[in-house]
Amino acid sequence: MIKTEWHIKETNLVEVKGIQEKFNIPEAIAKIMALKGIHNRKISSAFFKPSKNDLHDPFKLKGMQRAVNHIIKQKELGNKILIFGDYDVDGVSSTSILYLFLTSINIDVSYYIPHRDIDGYGLSNRGIDFAKEIGSSLIITCDCGINAFEEINYANSLNIDVIITDHHKPEEKIPDCISVINPHQKDCNYPFKGLCGAGVAFKLAFAIAEKLSIEPENVWCYADLATLGTAADMVPLIDENRIISHIGLGQIRGGNNLGISSLIRTSNLNINHITIGQISFWVTPKINAAGRLGDASRAVKLLTSNNSIYAIELAKKLHLENEKRKDITKLMEQESISMVDKQLEVQDKQSIVLYKEGWNTGIIGIVASRIKEIYNRPTVIIGVEKGVGKGSCRSIKNFDIVEALKLCDNFLEGFGGHPMAAGLTINEEKLDNFIDNFENICTEKLDLNALTPKIFIDCEIKLNEINSRMINFLKYLEPFGPQNAKPKFLSRNVHVDGIPKLLGKDQSTIKFNIKQKGSLFEAIGFKMINEYEKLIKNVPIDVVYHISENHFNGKISLQLEIKEIRYSNV
Repeated sequence: MIKTEWHIKETNLVEVKGIQEKFNIPEAIAKIMALKGIHNRKISSAFFKPSKNDLHDPFKLKGMQRAVNHIIKQKELGNKILIFGDYDVDGVSSTSILYLFLTSINIDVSYYIPHRDIDGYGLSNRGIDFAKEIGSSLIITCDCGINAFEEINYANSLNIDVIITDHHKPEEKIPDCISVINPHQKDCNYPFKGLCGAGVAFKLAFAIAEKLSIEPENVWCYADLATLGTAADMVPLIDENRIISHIGLGQIRGGNNLGISSLIRTSNLNINHITIGQISFWVTPKINAAGRLGDASRAVKLLTSNNSIYAIELAKKLHLENEKRKDITKLMEQESISMVDKQLEVQDKQSIVLYKEGWNTGIIGIVASRIKEIYNRPTVIIGVEKGVGKGSCRSIKNFDIVEALKLCDNFLEGFGGHPMAAGLTINEEKLDNFIDNFENICTEKLDLNALTPKIFIDCEIKLNEINSRMINFLKYLEPFGPQNAKPKFLSRNVHVDGIPKLLGKDQSTIKFNIKQKGSLFEAIGFKMINEYEKLIKNVPIDVVYHISENHFNGKISLQLEIKEIRYSNV
């Protein structure tokens, strides 16, 4: 593990003082408000009380009017519509939103979720053939399609119209279809670019409802599904995403969707206090498991089911598949780390690209994220089968991995994604050339300073500053996510009280108590077994942590979730 630099975020002391006086709050809370730009009553009201009324007009999305008109025309003609969704959580969530909403307004609608190994990523000819077989005159894509030029030409040849809803980065040219709804497309003046695929589908449903004079509440009831996609795709939790997730979390906690509730039950989580972080860590991997190790359409069946017995049985199956997925992931992670240690002088490399015959292509994205997290390098993990490699790419801050892949285009069969996460396909014989070329691009484009991992701390506090007022303030900041991160705190010169306990199947989680003068708190460090020695030396330590509430067996306790530990005065 590369040593992390600690940086305390800078604040304007005059601004902090002003916020402190204006709101009559402690300095630590005022600092966090300043960092989040909450410096007056108007901004405070909008931030702490997210309102449905603050969503943007869906018709500001380029292509929306044309798409809505075409869908309504299909409804009037009684034509069948096929929704084609990606096989990940975002694609499954967006498909579920449109399927449920279009069904509710009496449109004849079916869905198709591609098989990861048979169809591959994105709109497929196999899916288009299915649309033809069932007599569909229109395909609406969800979370895919923006670069599916050949496939859409094939659909056109069969007289099947296509509407694309997507949020992935488009090329200069867009496919020849009825309409494209994507906030990132050229000349789209939509004021918020951070929607995930489910968010785009959600906006389409609002636009159709408005055109048909249907009450918005008939769309808002699917905010929980949009929240799933938002949580899974790690899009910015600001602006519309914050509003949608705030409403959606309330629906999830209220048990609005049987499928989501069943997945939460199998995770042994307290649904009344579920958070975006818990959804991302415990719930969405089970939905992804449906497509990683089997048929992803099962996840849509789960999320659209109104049969409680079926929902819990399917949720249990996905739970077991996810446990199997965890075992495969752990083995692939260990293999990857071993390959880095044996084959790469990682300190001299700006990138990490690993490949192996037989690696499960449904798991490589998780492994790529983990390796990137450990070594803080742009990372590509590739599974090879029958001479073809399928890869998942993960990037670090301020490095657009899609732009880097464009510069390697002559070695690739295909690629696409976001600046921070992408996928690729490559012929096996071109792998070594790609690795060299990708490393050269990273060397040229990356600042060496960017390769040193950094942790940015919101505020340094004493343990006695953690009180009920601080806890309530943190609750009002939720939901947390990218660009509205959960605050990180630093406390120096604290002591471990008692003997730390090792938890978890692999004994990699540490639970212990820390104290400072008269204040004592329970702390937990996930995957921090390497820090155990620091906790048993009976010397003062500095800790970086989140402040959380732990809900277990009907009891609520305060818990510090440790992110980093250092010896004090080092």
